[in-house]
Amino acid sequence: MSDLPRRAVSRTARLATLPLGYGARAALGLGKRVGGRPAEVVAAELQAQTAAHLFRVLGTLKGGAMKFGQSLSMLEAAVPEELAGPYRATLTRLQDSAPAMPVATVHKILAEELGVDWRDRFVSFTDKPAAAASIGQVHRAVWENGQEVAVKVQYPGAGEALMSDLNQLAIVARLTTGWVPGLDIGPILDELKGRMAEEVDYDLESAMQEQFAQAYADDPAYLLPQVVASSQHVIIGQWVEGIPLSKIISEGTQEQRNVAAARYLEFLIGGPERSGLLHADPHPGNFRLLSDGRLGVLDFGAVNRLPDGLPPELGQLVTLAMQGDAEGVLDGLRDEGFVKSRISIDADELLDYLKVFLTPLASSEFTFSREWIRGIFNYINDPRSTQFRVGLRLNLPPRYLLIHRTWLGGIAVLCQIGGTVPAREIFDRCVPGTELPPVR
Repeated sequence: MSDLPRRAVSRTARLATLPLGYGARAALGLGKRVGGRPAEVVAAELQAQTAAHLFRVLGTLKGGAMKFGQSLSMLEAAVPEELAGPYRATLTRLQDSAPAMPVATVHKILAEELGVDWRDRFVSFTDKPAAAASIGQVHRAVWENGQEVAVKVQYPGAGEALMSDLNQLAIVARLTTGWVPGLDIGPILDELKGRMAEEVDYDLESAMQEQFAQAYADDPAYLLPQVVASSQHVIIGQWVEGIPLSKIISEGTQEQRNVAAARYLEFLIGGPERSGLLHADPHPGNFRLLSDGRLGVLDFGAVNRLPDGLPPELGQLVTLAMQGDAEGVLDGLRDEGFVKSRISIDADELLDYLKVFLTPLASSEFTFSREWIRGIFNYINDPRSTQFRVGLRLNLPPRYLLIHRTWLGGIAVLCQIGGTVPAREIFDRCVPGTELPPVR
């Protein structure tokens, strides 16, 4: 594979193999059942083959298709265990692993970006990538001054592939959300495409990484790697050695889970106030727990610039909800664009809908778990329920798109980690406008 498959028709055809391939395997499974194979054996084979196909298609395509797979890897915590189990290991691989570029392609890019004598700038360079993901892959190396570094190399054609996938997503989204009365999908898609396009701009990413690194310099709880050198398609930064969150999720001790979860939550919601930036790519592959307890943070392509921190209206709305002020919450959501002026909604039903999301703030400590998030998803996605009807009447203002994406993904990852954290204290301290009432 010399570069990403860029043509929309080619990528769309590959994505189409997911449902088509499943149908073919299901038909084969039916044949095995008719032939006398036990149902549970056939089902296990079908699930394993489907999981492998999912990784192969999404991983090979990279770009927006693989980012979709990474999102699935975060949200599997909300899916019933009997459905999520066979796919968990496969989806986890998408968090920091994908088919790599040929070595010759990597060398060609480095020569174009750093000069034909690029090897002279390194004491050593490892050809095998340490990680390969949706837009680029990372190689471990030693810089000319002896510093261990991570060399992030962008896949050829990454920008074209990403926008192709987003255009396909936009078509599907417009067709499938037209029946949702409260949602204005057009501005949301425009904002998404604009933000995602920034992810292939490595000059911008290196600037965002350096801003984060300066804000967290010498912090006892975090390591934000400094940029050593950069170009349009290559970023060289400080190497971060630690345990990936994916490994803590699968086999970490409870102490590791508690520390990682608390650091992770505080970084996601406290970063904007401290650095003026929101790290908007919360999947576990971007975080490492260091041996000294610090949380290392990687990949600064998806960043929301918030020079004044998170909107204080968020903290004010949460405060009103925790105080039980249903009318105040509705008025505030209308002012911020979460409820369109043409939409009628009952304030008390709206508050009931929101309260379930605020459970982590109701006590001094909270244990995030798969069971909790599955309960929420069941609660809001039952089409017979009032909550389902309320959800259909809510909108997502474009300026909150990356905040929503980060918080939703972050909560899902916290539920995978399974840590017990002082969520209330962290939220109250880090989100402007929050004044939570005393715990009862």
